[in-house]
Amino acid sequence: MNLQPIQRVEGLTKQEFTEKFIRTKTPVILKDFIKGSPAIDLWNYDYFKEVAGDLIVPVHGSENAHPDMVHSAPMAKMKFSEYLDLIQREPTESRLFLFNLLIEKPEIRRQLVFNKITDNILTWLPLMFFGGGGSSTRNHFDIDMSHVFLTQFHGEKKVTLFSNSNSSLLYKLPYNFHGIGDMKNLDFEKFPALKYANGWECVIRFGETLFMPSGYWHYIQYVTGGYSVSVRALSSARDRVTGFSNLVFTRNFDNAMRKLLKDKWYNYKVKEAYNRAEKAIQQLEQHRSNA
Repeated sequence: MNLQPIQRVEGLTKQEFTEKFIRTKTPVILKDFIKGSPAIDLWNYDYFKEVAGDLIVPVHGSENAHPDMVHSAPMAKMKFSEYLDLIQREPTESRLFLFNLLIEKPEIRRQLVFNKITDNILTWLPLMFFGGGGSSTRNHFDIDMSHVFLTQFHGEKKVTLFSNSNSSLLYKLPYNFHGIGDMKNLDFEKFPALKYANGWECVIRFGETLFMPSGYWHYIQYVTGGYSVSVRALSSARDRVTGFSNLVFTRNFDNAMRKLLKDKWYNYKVKEAYNRAEKAIQQLEQHRSNA
């Protein structure tokens, strides 16, 4: 794969950010998106245990265990404090997916302050993600087609991004929003099209925010145990229409076909993903030979 580093910037005006990154759909790391936020000084594991340790949380495991599902079902439930002890103590694939801590505890949400570098940021809908060292999320793009600002508050995350034009090379399943190309254990014999994908890669650390343009694939690995917060921003009218269609029609159609055809439906999608990947390879090779 051809992966470029992602630029780090700070001090941008709204106009500069819009022209350089929103309009061009270019990922970037913002060093000052949460500058001045009380959460920077207040948040840590001990604080979360004190204010929310008794909450019962659903714990998710490896996403690769359920390749046909949008995301895996929780594998267990435990106290939030016990989960935090786990990811502090040892590497684990256990993750908290779309955790509602910021809804359960509004006082924690009020400690978040974002620099509104663009309009239409949905600051009222932040989402928290926790994971153990070595855990990862499956390569996917977000169904609603919003822009995403992912801020790291503890630990480090390695993020690999691809524009949506790479979908066939990433073995996207039809009527789904993730691919079956294994990014954790790269096998170019099993998934040869991955070699042709072009993208970006970075490690985000405490206080840094990765801007992921709408429709961008993202594969996230927890280098260490830690947690982050994402907020969304409305994208173009065209992307919003696509997102609405994904939520209302595509997802429901896939669920209905899965119930009706069961394994036959998944097997069809896998075969089609390989066919599309092979066609994409052929087109790229033809283009190179004609250049």
